[in-house]
Amino acid sequence: MRKIVLFVCVLSVAFVFLFRCAATVYVPGPPPPVKVEAKPAPPHPHAVWIDGYWKWSHGGHVWVPGHWVKRAHGTWVAGHWDKRPRGWVFIGGRWAR
Repeated sequence: MRKIVLFVCVLSVAFVFLFRCAATVYVPGPPPPVKVEAKPAPPHPHAVWIDGYWKWSHGGHVWVPGHWVKRAHGTWVAGHWDKRPRGWVFIGGRWAR
């Protein structure tokens, strides 16, 4: 019986940790205007430019500069900020097929 109680406790802590990490972060206000960046020449023919964006970190917006990545399968869909009833949420960029 003791092993079952211990197992349930460990499993509960694991679920709390996993769901807390995946929680949506609501930001009280919109991000600043997007910065205009000079796009350098691509490093190779299969490079795709990922635009810079504002991320939320330690109570404020922080600029993440644009950069080149190796093309994956599909098309890059840029991340964006979305206004929700509880605040602003960042929807991360992704490769779409």
